[in-house]
Amino acid sequence: MEHDDYLHLRKLLSIEGIGPVKVRNLLSYFHDFAEIFNAPVIELQRVEGIHLALAKRIRSLQETGLTDRELLHELDIMQTKGIGVFTYWHAEYPESLKNIYDPPLILYRDGKQWPDFNSSVAIVGTRNPTQYGKHTCARIAKELCESGLSVISGLARGIDTAAHNAVLQNSGSTYAVVGTGLDTCYPPENDKLARQIREQGAIISEFPFGTKPDAGNFPRRNRIISGLSKAVIIVETGVTGGAMITANLAADQGRDVYAVPGNLGVMQSEGTNQLIKLGGAKLFNNMQDLFEDMGIGAGRKKIETSARKMLQSLSLFEQKIVDVLSDDPLSIDKIAAQTSLPVSDCLVHLLSLEFKGILRQMPGKMFRLN
Repeated sequence: MEHDDYLHLRKLLSIEGIGPVKVRNLLSYFHDFAEIFNAPVIELQRVEGIHLALAKRIRSLQETGLTDRELLHELDIMQTKGIGVFTYWHAEYPESLKNIYDPPLILYRDGKQWPDFNSSVAIVGTRNPTQYGKHTCARIAKELCESGLSVISGLARGIDTAAHNAVLQNSGSTYAVVGTGLDTCYPPENDKLARQIREQGAIISEFPFGTKPDAGNFPRRNRIISGLSKAVIIVETGVTGGAMITANLAADQGRDVYAVPGNLGVMQSEGTNQLIKLGGAKLFNNMQDLFEDMGIGAGRKKIETSARKMLQSLSLFEQKIVDVLSDDPLSIDKIAAQTSLPVSDCLVHLLSLEFKGILRQMPGKMFRLN
């Protein structure tokens, strides 16, 4: 991380009335932070969104704002805790976030890595799910894990918590995007869950240390949840729930959005049913549809697990044949010679292995591993 970028950004964002949009406007006009801090008030006012009061606050920032000493102390604390800090210009900043509307200028990460965009799915929903919602959420999260995909959610009560827990119980990778600083866990009862998520993924926030759970932070963090994910699944939500915001943000970002249908007359299903009805989300019918849309075919890990079990069940003679095969086709004569088996026996075992999907017969009685 480049300390200077972080220090300058934190100073600007600490000014009342200045957010990421105004920071971008300033950088677009002045090109670098030094010019911003040295510009006269009259010049600052030429920037879109910067009125006289804001211009004066920027000019007096060196006297009234956060000091370098305070910010460096903050960085030392985060470094001690193993928390990474990434500005928009950092080489490790997630590429999938750079193209969304209003990308965060600073991201904090408590964990070792970012989710892989091409194999990450967000699961979000109501804080007050039904038993059907919790059960469906857990099943979907489990199947995603078995397929080698990561699950992203928001650590909130309800569907978010159910999704994170299901992933952890199945030894998968899960990531939580939160609406507080990383020194605060909200809701507090998820503190243990948050610690487990750090071990199998990461906790991510755009809010600095000391940020408490303000109501406005949570809708804002939803754009990061969808921005980090290739697809978003809405399990249960009312028509005005936060998950509806995530669905709209995801659609604007060009992500695939799915909604789980629910029973008529149940408040927690009104939002998902409306999304499906109005075309705001695809009907989530089964996992295969999602896999095909993501371009990964059937669940990868499930296939690998099945193949391992199949290999463990081979007979002694089948195993001898598998041991000599590779991606390069071998003739029946060479297989017989390398396994010391009669050609007639080899043909029987090769046919059995072909039925099991372990090898493939090529033209000219040539065989290779599938």
